[in-house]
Amino acid sequence: MKRFYIILIFCLFALNSWSQEYRRMIAAGTYTVQEIIEEAEAYFALNGTQRGKGYNPYKRWEYQALRNCDENGMLKTPEFYFNELENYNNNLNQNNQGFRAAADTGNWEELGPTYWSQTSGWNPGVGRVTSIAIEETNTNHIIIGGETGGVWKTLDGGTNWTVLTDNLSNLNVYALAIDPTNSSTYFWGSTSGNIFKSTDGGATWNLFADTGSGNVNKILIDPTNTNKMYCSVEGGGIFKSTNGGLNWSIINASANNGYDVEFKPGDTNTIYASGNNLYKSTDGGLTFNFIGGFNTGPKMIGVSEANPSVVYVVQAFNGIFNGLFKSIDSGTTFSTLSHAGKNYFGYSSLADDNNGQAPRDMDIVVNPTNADEVHIAGILTWKSNDGGMTFNITSQWVPQNASAQNIGYCHADVDIMQFVGNTLFVGTDGGIFKATNPQVVNSNYYTDLTVGVGIRQFYKIGISQTNPVVVTGGSQDNGTSVYGTNGIWTDWLGADGMESFVDKNNASILYGTSQFGSLYKSTNGGLSLSGISTPDNKSGNWVTPFEQDPILANTIYTGYDQVYKSTNGGSTWTAVSQNFGNNLDHLKVAPSNSTYMYAARNGILYRNSFVGIVANWSQLSGLTGTINSIAIHPTNPNKVAVATTGAQKVYVSSNGGVTWTSYLYDLPNFTAQALVWENNGKDGLYVGMNYGVYYIDNESNNSWKPFSNNLPNVIISELEINYAENKLYAATYGRGLWRTNLYDPSLSIDEFEVADVKLFPNPASNEVTLSWNKGENVSVKIFDNLGKLVHYTSDVSLQNNFKINTSSFTSGMYFVRINSNVGVVTKKLIIE
Repeated sequence: MKRFYIILIFCLFALNSWSQEYRRMIAAGTYTVQEIIEEAEAYFALNGTQRGKGYNPYKRWEYQALRNCDENGMLKTPEFYFNELENYNNNLNQNNQGFRAAADTGNWEELGPTYWSQTSGWNPGVGRVTSIAIEETNTNHIIIGGETGGVWKTLDGGTNWTVLTDNLSNLNVYALAIDPTNSSTYFWGSTSGNIFKSTDGGATWNLFADTGSGNVNKILIDPTNTNKMYCSVEGGGIFKSTNGGLNWSIINASANNGYDVEFKPGDTNTIYASGNNLYKSTDGGLTFNFIGGFNTGPKMIGVSEANPSVVYVVQAFNGIFNGLFKSIDSGTTFSTLSHAGKNYFGYSSLADDNNGQAPRDMDIVVNPTNADEVHIAGILTWKSNDGGMTFNITSQWVPQNASAQNIGYCHADVDIMQFVGNTLFVGTDGGIFKATNPQVVNSNYYTDLTVGVGIRQFYKIGISQTNPVVVTGGSQDNGTSVYGTNGIWTDWLGADGMESFVDKNNASILYGTSQFGSLYKSTNGGLSLSGISTPDNKSGNWVTPFEQDPILANTIYTGYDQVYKSTNGGSTWTAVSQNFGNNLDHLKVAPSNSTYMYAARNGILYRNSFVGIVANWSQLSGLTGTINSIAIHPTNPNKVAVATTGAQKVYVSSNGGVTWTSYLYDLPNFTAQALVWENNGKDGLYVGMNYGVYYIDNESNNSWKPFSNNLPNVIISELEINYAENKLYAATYGRGLWRTNLYDPSLSIDEFEVADVKLFPNPASNEVTLSWNKGENVSVKIFDNLGKLVHYTSDVSLQNNFKINTSSFTSGMYFVRINSNVGVVTKKLIIE
């Protein structure tokens, strides 16, 4: 089959049929990660891997897929994690009733970043926003989705934001909709065809429906009959529901890729739908007609209430702009607007480059009050005032360049555009922006509304051993940022930020990387930077290992297809390993003896104890699965822990990897992502998974302790410890940076026990009251007897009797979990 596809691409390349094959395989969910990698790499070998060809978006997917696949190379479904998290919550509720202090559960606090402040970086932003929904009659009511950061809500137009989904098993958001007749009802489209629903303004959610496979990238609700809904699914098609989104059926099997769906303004029986082709229905989606005259390729649709007969279609081919089309007869016929030689999906302000990432970065929208005002977007944004005949640029992706051209700054890579009245909203890889006067283009064209939204997707962090701490972290799309001793974030390095660390002797010296192993350094805390030459001009992995010697000054290491060492801060490099044949994924140096190092590539672990000369590193055996993290014991260089995607999840060796012991024990069936040892004299070990952090030591009786109090259910990318302040730091892929005190069960819990949270009446029927004599705010979660979350309230005080309406609960047993800065208390509740 693989050989057939490779031959087919040469035969049908001009038809663009194979270019979507790896994307279709991702959406299908039935292929191994390795099968998808083979297809993708063959495609990019022919189409190029340079910026704007879609290679970087693919490598982002590949990196996370390899870290989250199971031992068979398959990615688990969202339903699997939904059920596993419920099972785990049920187990916690059944076995941990009563109080557990923050000292042995954690007390995580969010550190951000929730804003951007550029110093020497070139593409600052907060985080990727993939979806926007705005209440039509109240434009201050907005919900947005972070790709892996969940759903966020504002009721004051973006001044203040609240996260709605930290307790769920899924934070992947690609589509959002607000019921036009009930603004408390939200719909959220996710991966694997999943659709979630909330009827209480996002406080709680249900996994409501499943269209089959692919990313649900648009949800459209009929305002005249909200039981009728439509959605487009990339890799799935166009679907319709007639019972409010509970059940869905495909309505256009020919549109095997669903990109967009729109009503004709004022006529919800007329529907335009697109995938790689364009279709129209005049009977409410019962039948669709193919509309010819287009090339095959992703298409997006624009309509305007100002003239319902006008329809615009923008088309892409091989990732770049491939034409704009206009109909003045409600989509019956289309004319081609002349834009020969133009590419509005690239980086150039002149639209003259050959880059683009469509359909990921691609949209079109028309002003509802003026059908001649058309906005399109790819990497940048553009505007036409003459019905699409000509376009002028409205944004650039580097702030200084935007200012110099007197146009708006908007983060690169625009996923979505939406008009509400005369205000244009755009969702980008750096956040949500708005143009309140989109007709007038100047340097103040866009306003960033993302301040307060914590959706940074960190790959790696590095921390100082000072108090106050300095943290530098690399993130997807938004470069590398530093959290200074003043608690303020600044953005000091652009592109996709990867591995980063703070010099052990001087916290003003920062080291960072971008994708494929480009190396950088700042000597003034990120105010400016300089490049470091890569060893032998090599290119590394998407995330290239980059480490500092824990003992020797100015000595750093990096991993490409060999391990390289520099003794002068990166000015020159010397190879200190054999050529491994492939680029390394991980490299770690023993804290107590820097002549001991461990490295990994493609799931294979290597060890060397003769660093400083070109040595033949030995290959270690006994592990299964992809290696996600290596942690070397702080005082014993032969004691090493490894997190893998295999069934055993965590392994520990006490003899330098000669033999291994499984540390699976009672870990939940999530994926082990990150490890760090604590130097506490009892072999304390933390593991960060895609849901939660857990702790074990040699006094734990082979049992992992949940250490996630107040921490969102988000992928933990890396864990680091600052001993100057005794804090554990967690880099998350979707919810930024978090920290907590280290595990310490010796601390007293008398304060909370004396205070005592009271719950009454119990049994209850229509209402239950919670009371606590402290003024500290808490979060309250109520789970049913199967571990399903049925109520969630955050940041509330129980001091004046907090009441919860339980009239909608069915009779039975429930568990009330209260999280505070003091700890976690779980109480049993009976509903009659």
